[in-house]
Amino acid sequence: MGTVSNILRSKPDQVVHTIAADASMRDALERMAVHNIGALVVTDGERIVGIVTERDYARKCILMGRRSRETAVRELMTSPVMYVEPEETSEQCMALMTENRLRHLPVLDEGRLVGLVSIGDLVKNIISEQRFVIEQLRHYIGGHP
Repeated sequence: MGTVSNILRSKPDQVVHTIAADASMRDALERMAVHNIGALVVTDGERIVGIVTERDYARKCILMGRRSRETAVRELMTSPVMYVEPEETSEQCMALMTENRLRHLPVLDEGRLVGLVSIGDLVKNIISEQRFVIEQLRHYIGGHP
């Protein structure tokens, strides 16, 4: 069973992108586009106060007729933020995401933001684990050491 810690180590880009709660949604969208990501952790100083996603923008800004330049991130962000810790398993994360319809989970270690896992990260990890098990079974059945 893979842990969040292992998943974070396997990611090529370990940077967690954040944005201030008082920034405009336009700034948030530009940051997401530049980094090719779908979510930003929202902060107030060092404190995590929310998470904002492309889905938040689509549902709470566009559909409501709001303008991204005039709408603060804090107006659209999801808060409080659900998070996981590094020792949690990919299965625990998947259950939390499925139950709460989430696509991104911040990773906190002793209250400090250390990463972000996406549903894509979890699926990739689970597929990798399954491939490993299948290969081990092939070797076992085939009589190879």
